Amino acid sequence: MSTQIVTLVSVGAHPTSGRPRRAEQDARALELGLRLAGEDLRVVHAGDPRQPVLRDYLGMGVDSLDVLEQPAGADALPGLADYLRDTGAQLVLTGSQAETGEGSGMLPYLLGERLGWPVVVGLAEVERIENGVAQVLQALPRGQRRRLRVRLPMVATVDSAGPKPRQSAYGPARRGRLQAQEVELVEDSLLAHAELEPARARPKRLKVIKAKSGADRMKAATAKASGGGGKVLKGVTPEEGAAAILKLLLEEGMVR
Repeated sequence: MSTQIVTLVSVGAHPTSGRPRRAEQDARALELGLRLAGEDLRVVHAGDPRQPVLRDYLGMGVDSLDVLEQPAGADALPGLADYLRDTGAQLVLTGSQAETGEGSGMLPYLLGERLGWPVVVGLAEVERIENGVAQVLQALPRGQRRRLRVRLPMVATVDSAGPKPRQSAYGPARRGRLQAQEVELVEDSLLAHAELEPARARPKRLKVIKAKSGADRMKAATAKASGGGGKVLKGVTPEEGAAAILKLLLEEGMVR
């Protein structure tokens, strides 16, 4: 019995012009899905089926794309969760963060919570799937990789460490089918009262390097960064963990 693999895709935005495009990370997730499942891959988008950019995903070699039809202000989570249950999905691939809309990066975690599935972040490669267990490589900082064995079903996010997506071909993009499906509409109450603004890059803290020779300066500049005031929490209650996270966010100025 083959493993049912599903890739979630969204409408992206060019970082300079803001014009609609296929989302970079979603395209990498789709590329990984095509390498694993080929023609058996299922691709789904929650939103407007009239978006022309969706055909860029079809142009990567996908015969059809399921669109859970809903307006911009609807909550995509319930419809996607029901879709994944109905299709018997075992491995769900998606980008780590959307380029438009809320862009919170919370959808994979909320899907995993609702479905009761594990979530693997930074998926770089799926080495093999045997007996309902996937052996995968997870991308870590500084090019490191970690091998994990995860029981299916699971949700996995793909970022820049994933495979480079192939170009979208015009012919397959025109021939592919966009299959709209009606879903129950649920208003996103959080988005309705939120104020969206462009994300701003936080300034990086520069480390002051004091060295006498050029060799010492080069060694200090290329040395692996070590943790400063970090703290590893083990065996704490959920309340204690939440308090520690809130304290850090307050110190970093992310929460007022």
